[in-house]
Amino acid sequence: MEYNDQVKNRLKRIEGQIKGILRMMDENKNCKDVITQLSASRSAIDRTIGVIVSSNLIECIQNIDNDKSSTQEEIVKEAVELLVKSR
Repeated sequence: MEYNDQVKNRLKRIEGQIKGILRMMDENKNCKDVITQLSASRSAIDRTIGVIVSSNLIECIQNIDNDKSSTQEEIVKEAVELLVKSR
């Protein structure tokens, strides 16, 4: 699977958030503010996982004719399992 620039940019923003959180910790910022930023980062990661799984699902279903070993149902089940596992 190819990862487009949109997904890579999401991860770069998350990386920036994490660096900002580390900086906040070094500056002894308020615990509430640090937790708020950590929660935002976790949400961003969860959304990125969703984008990757959904993109992969679409790609797999589009290519199902090339891979006779997996049914659409199996592909969807695998995608759902990935999402559940990521939580």
